[in-house]
Amino acid sequence: MAASLWLSGGGERVLRLLRAGRSALGAGLSLPARAGWRHLHGTRQLLGTPGIKVLMPALSPTMEEGNIVKWLKKEGETVNVGDALCEIETDKAVVTMESSDDGILAKILVEEGSKNVRLGSLIGLLVEEGQDWKQVEIPADAGPSSVAAPAPAPASAPAAPSVSAPPKLQHQPGKLQVRLSPAARIILETHELDPSNVTPTGPRGIFTKEDALKLLQEKQKGKPSELKPGVSPAPAAVPSPSQATAETSYPRPAIPPVSTPGQPAAPGTFTEIPASNIRRVIAKRLTESKNTIPHAYAAADCAIDAVLKLRKELAKDDIKVSVNDFIIKATAVTLRQMPDVNVTWDGEVCRRLQSIDISIAVATDRGLITPIIKDAAAKGIMEIAASAKALAKKARDGKLLPEEYQGGSFSISNLGMFGISDFTAIINPPQSCILAVGRARPQLKIVEDEEGNEKLEQHQLLTVTLSSDGRVVDDELASKFLETLKANIENPIRLALN
Repeated sequence: MAASLWLSGGGERVLRLLRAGRSALGAGLSLPARAGWRHLHGTRQLLGTPGIKVLMPALSPTMEEGNIVKWLKKEGETVNVGDALCEIETDKAVVTMESSDDGILAKILVEEGSKNVRLGSLIGLLVEEGQDWKQVEIPADAGPSSVAAPAPAPASAPAAPSVSAPPKLQHQPGKLQVRLSPAARIILETHELDPSNVTPTGPRGIFTKEDALKLLQEKQKGKPSELKPGVSPAPAAVPSPSQATAETSYPRPAIPPVSTPGQPAAPGTFTEIPASNIRRVIAKRLTESKNTIPHAYAAADCAIDAVLKLRKELAKDDIKVSVNDFIIKATAVTLRQMPDVNVTWDGEVCRRLQSIDISIAVATDRGLITPIIKDAAAKGIMEIAASAKALAKKARDGKLLPEEYQGGSFSISNLGMFGISDFTAIINPPQSCILAVGRARPQLKIVEDEEGNEKLEQHQLLTVTLSSDGRVVDDELASKFLETLKANIENPIRLALN
């Protein structure tokens, strides 16, 4: 019954079309003649070619978002597994993202220069070879991902007019641009005082409580006859209620005034410098370190006369090593002698590390980063010098690989080349120590000769300051570490034999 109804309702016509198509296929018709049959089953092609999603990857353990620096492939180009797709600025460095699939780059959804692209956002689409990449189907979830990539753009768009608004308002009489402290605002509103003719004395041009009290004192002391006429014509002089409201409510500006290029700087103006991902992470981790780690400090002066003498002898053989290379080697040897300092703290337990990996602080345009010399105790001075030089160059070029800066058991920061005598450094968690190294300086010292006579000798000294985590490295252990480190630095020949 149901079958007869289906046939009477037009189903018979569909059967005839299907039989005609099947017979046409058997007759071996050409592609144009079979087009009608193909299109009965080609509705998927009308929707576009399905693509392979390219998502924003996590290129470092602390990465939450990244910036697209440059696309290394163009739309329509063939991509193989392992090919470099694009350069991404993480919270540590600029890292090259490699493709995990073969195909053709069909669509770039997040353009170069996009900032703060969240992890997992859709940034591009691939199609398999042989498919029409121009007809790639854009997924429905591409919208939020592509919007998330240039996230700062919408935020900065409304900010742009508000940033340019204060300079315009400054040139419009009748609109107040004074920034008031809460106490000053109450005093001015209570006593109906006008702060526009008084120069604020607060930081960044803020009109403070003291300024308001001074203005009130002048009014009470001074010229009531002059002040009253100045206030009484106000209602007659103000035709619109909105202007009167603006003058009596003293609204705080939405944002502080920004300096205008080509014009003299006004009090309280500033120039906003956008922070890179690296600097934001540095700020977050340093604040976290100082707030959560009980820092303890100890310093020692080390004589480096023997180191300088050995450097000169090596230079004769065209072997170039720095004082810092000797300090790295001496620190690694000391950690091998005192493994209780080669530890990390994960919040609950202390972990003694088997490998001695020294993180060296390198200053770059994007901020401070600490590439790692792996297994430094087993390396010679020349090998350490070559590794330190190569890692510092890669750090400044933004080409460090994640495994070259992640981890480490002990950090060294040297500011001696900038003329700094001594300083204290902030621990890089989860490490427990960081060594701050100052410059070499000449100093007279009283010594005894073989006959017991005292005499003055000039020595080259440098100060090393150990910042240690008091939870795992107590004061006694830190003192013994510095004592052993000093002995190793002052005997470079023994370092070379280790």
